[in-house]
Amino acid sequence: MHTPYSFSAFNDVDDALDRAVAEEVKVVGVNDFYTTEGYEEWAEGCKKRNLVPLFNIEFISLNEEDQKAGLRVNDPGNPGRTYLSGKGLSYPFKLEEPFASQLAGVRNEANLQVEAMCVKLNEILKEKNAGFTLDIDWIKDNLTKGSIRERHLAKALRLKVYEHCANDETCIEKLFQELFGGKELKSKIEDFAGVENEIRGNLLKAGGAAFVPETAKAFLPMQTVCDIIIAAGGIPTYPFLADDAAGKYTDFEGNLEKVAEQLTERGFHSVEFITTRNDVKLLEEYASYLYDKGFVVTFGSEHNSPAMEPIELFARHSTPLSEKLMKINYEGACVTAAHQHLTTQGLTGYVDEKGVADRSKRDEFVKLGDQLINSIIER
Repeated sequence: MHTPYSFSAFNDVDDALDRAVAEEVKVVGVNDFYTTEGYEEWAEGCKKRNLVPLFNIEFISLNEEDQKAGLRVNDPGNPGRTYLSGKGLSYPFKLEEPFASQLAGVRNEANLQVEAMCVKLNEILKEKNAGFTLDIDWIKDNLTKGSIRERHLAKALRLKVYEHCANDETCIEKLFQELFGGKELKSKIEDFAGVENEIRGNLLKAGGAAFVPETAKAFLPMQTVCDIIIAAGGIPTYPFLADDAAGKYTDFEGNLEKVAEQLTERGFHSVEFITTRNDVKLLEEYASYLYDKGFVVTFGSEHNSPAMEPIELFARHSTPLSEKLMKINYEGACVTAAHQHLTTQGLTGYVDEKGVADRSKRDEFVKLGDQLINSIIER
């Protein structure tokens, strides 16, 4: 789950963990963009609730070969751009040089891009005589935990528009229409997530009037990201986008046999799915095949938007996961927990210091992880 340490639907870490308890979810992973700042709060919150904490991180990397080839990987709009996760990082978190500076540098670049968009957004607000501007320092202090994302800008703009209009529906709709260059607001004003998504789509995404493209420094090469994850004790993990609403896949993911081979060649032994994105039958086809090929397979929720979804995992259209999918996911959580437990003690986990895994030992890690998980939740 993403938390407010990057951007999240949750008010705070306690909100996320309380919801997990209410929905009887026992193993919970924190997974924020470019930051591990939430780890201590996550660990303490899980300890109070007898939850099993997993410590993860997410990056957006770049594979130049894929980019030159025009290959869409797991970002459907940007060839070569590749989301990657690190699973089961050591806790307490530690990272030696040069990896610590590389992580800090890419986090800083991401913040600078959003700050530049705030400047452009304020120029638009002045041009349209909106009567207010956004204060980047206020946004940092009140809406973020250090990492600032474009979603924070969207939330801040929604809050300021509502405040300026004293929550008057006609005023709000008229002002957004002005800011959107004549396009009417489609969402109801009480649909905060919908309004913020429209702000992003009309102003902050590529083609929007306040959009600022990332510099080359904003993306580390895929291998560098994997090296950082391994140095932090984690398992480099490829997040599948998988099927879209029309049942289509990206260029990279479309051929299941080929993508399994390519991921192995690229040094990946772990994959994940955000299950709400996918049709349950197609999800089972992909997850089962990869599991049978020896990959560690885990599932996650997004919670990286204003929309609050359940913690319990479902496929698209709130379809319950099959027993097979539940088993695959639980075993993946077991491997991650076992790996994290071992590397935190300075021992070799599921992947070694070079990122190499002996997939024949996966069942051993499942067994150890199962014991660890049950020892915590049965306290």
